[in-house]
Amino acid sequence: MYKSLLLCINVLCASIAWAQSPSPAPAQNKLSVHWEELTAADFRDGIARAQGTCLLPFGIMEKHGPHLPLGNDLLNVRYVALNAAQQEYAIVFPEYYFGQIFEAKHEPGTVAYSRGLQLQLLQETTDEMARNGCKKIIIVNGHGGNNSLLPFFAQTQLEAPHDYVVYVLGIMRSAQGEPKHKSNPATDMHAGESETSMSMIARPDLVHLDRAPQESGADQARLKLPDGVYTGIWWYARFPNHYAGEGAAASRELGEFEARTWINGVVQAIRAVKTDQESLRLQHEFYERSNHPLETPQ
Repeated sequence: MYKSLLLCINVLCASIAWAQSPSPAPAQNKLSVHWEELTAADFRDGIARAQGTCLLPFGIMEKHGPHLPLGNDLLNVRYVALNAAQQEYAIVFPEYYFGQIFEAKHEPGTVAYSRGLQLQLLQETTDEMARNGCKKIIIVNGHGGNNSLLPFFAQTQLEAPHDYVVYVLGIMRSAQGEPKHKSNPATDMHAGESETSMSMIARPDLVHLDRAPQESGADQARLKLPDGVYTGIWWYARFPNHYAGEGAAASRELGEFEARTWINGVVQAIRAVKTDQESLRLQHEFYERSNHPLETPQ
């Protein structure tokens, strides 16, 4: 009886000691790259590990032909950014789709915010990212309609001093060695062969390839203007169905190549930005000289 009691006491003491012992710290490489998945303490560790480098994958909500989801650009660019950040650690901001898409307002499901709100929200987002330690912010663009907006936004960072740098990275799906296209590359722009192929890798469950021939993605060529003359209605004039190319020609082979190319491009960008010590220094120099332009050497 005495031996049994003593055994029970020993087991109980051992259990208490085990329960009170500190749990092993998670391995550094187990930190999530998703901003929203990190605890506050893990976020702090993640910022240190990322050397203050964060990604802002930028998509949109718009029609993508008859066969792809409305959030296709967002889904694709996040797939790329998340995979890249797992190779070269960076923290990836949650879903962001508040960009320029006025040309698709005639199509169901399009979410088009006012131009003022687009810039204000993006500025406050990068400001908040920086306040939380993201001193090097790479905006990874996944939407062609942002091609003018994002460089302009980056340029406006010179309007007032910031203690962080904004970098803009465009879509990087094409490269040497790309599989031969089945459709015309000249009109393979939106929900066509290339983009649909990419989607077959990022979210194959949302690709309805059988629906791709239901609408025409041909260039309607309804506007005749000299080269160098731009007007905002150009896209609607050429592709009123908000579909450019032949989605039915997509293939996983092309998609795998484009996904790999884009991911590698983002990885290289992260590494370059982490080592960049000049951009912020030059920004500070510029801000200081901007306050005293008459003192700038001539």
